Amino acid sequence: MKLRRRENRAVIILGVLLLLAGWLTGISLLYTVGAIVLIVGVVFFILGNVGRPVGGRKVWF
Repeated sequence: MKLRRRENRAVIILGVLLLLAGWLTGISLLYTVGAIVLIVGVVFFILGNVGRPVGGRKVWF
């Protein structure tokens, strides 16, 4: 269970880092990819904590 939480955090942290790097450097592609990765990480985090099978899978992360 702890490993799954670390993976969730890793995706969310990666999204935040990419988002900040894109914002600080002015590279819009990096900013966009960071936002997408952050949103996907948050969605997987929520789906993983629902406790019920979603989309045919019991655990997303």
